[in-house]
Formats: sequence, structure tokens, C-alpha cells
Amino acid sequence: MTSLTLEPRRTALVLIDLMPRIIALETAPLSGADVLERCIALAQATRSVGGLVVHVRVERPGVGIQPEGSELAPELDPQPGDLEIVKRSVGAFPGTGLDEALRSRDIDTIALGGIATNFGVESTGRAADDHGYRTIYLSDAMTGLDRAAHDFAISYVFPRFGTVTTGAEYVAALSPQRD
Repeated sequence: MTSLTLEPRRTALVLIDLMPRIIALETAPLSGADVLERCIALAQATRSVGGLVVHVRVERPGVGIQPEGSELAPELDPQPGDLEIVKRSVGAFPGTGLDEALRSRDIDTIALGGIATNFGVESTGRAADDHGYRTIYLSDAMTGLDRAAHDFAISYVFPRFGTVTTGAEYVAALSPQRD
């Protein structure tokens, strides 16, 4: 168990590419459906303590009609106060206004989950670090296109850019401390 502490109102849960066409991909170590279920629970926990939930989805640039399944998974059920970001690159920062939206809400910590670990999640995490955010990687709320790539990111890359923790540890860190 890490000694993670978070200020809920300065924390954003950023969920990457939870769209039907991405969730349906063959992934490991978790299925897309498992990641979606875990991210839904984390979003509810984040909202319940006043944290921000950010849904990021990708659109292909220069394409008039996006592929079927490019909308957010309906199970996410975005709530008033949630933020939706549309990206046109691997990561969620370039050209999206995400940095400005987070700073205007006084967010200093980003917790990341979604698909795929070693693409959208990693790219967004690296940029978050470059922008000066405290970055939390939710190891059991993401999955890769293959297990080896996921495991390498979790064990080698992410610890160099932030804190790797589980969803349960994240929720515990968001919860008010009782003496």
C-alpha cells in the first residue's frame, strides 16, 4: 500500500479512449470491458468527493465521418461537471485545451486510466509531467494492446514520470481521513 494522499478538489481522473471501438480491441492483461467497469467505479468515487472526471476520446483528423464506435461508451454516463476532450493525436494534451481547462479548475494532480496503456495513457502521462502535473497511474484501470507492453510501461516507464498505484489505493487516498 502506498502512502498516497490526494486533495480531491485538485484532482482529475482522466480516462483515455473508453469508446466502443477501442474497448472491443483485443487487449491484455485486462479486457476492455474490465477496464471500462473499473473506470466507471473510479469516476463515481472521484465525483463523490468533488474531484473532476475527464473523458478523452479520439477522432481521426481529416475524416468527415468517424468510424462506428467513436463516441464515449454509454456506460460511462458523463455527468454535469465532467469534462469531455476530443483529441486528434495519441495524447490528450496537444491542441485540445486540456491544460487550460485543468488549470482554470485549479487541478494539480492527474490520475490516469483507460486504453491503451502504452499509447494514449502513456503519451498523456508524459505530457502531464511536462506540464508540471503530479501524475498518478492507475495500474489496474488500464490495459495494453499486449501484456508485455503494458507490464513494461507499468514497471519501467511510469515510475519515472509519476506514481503507480491501484484503483483501491487511489480511492482510499481521495477519501477524507478520519482520526
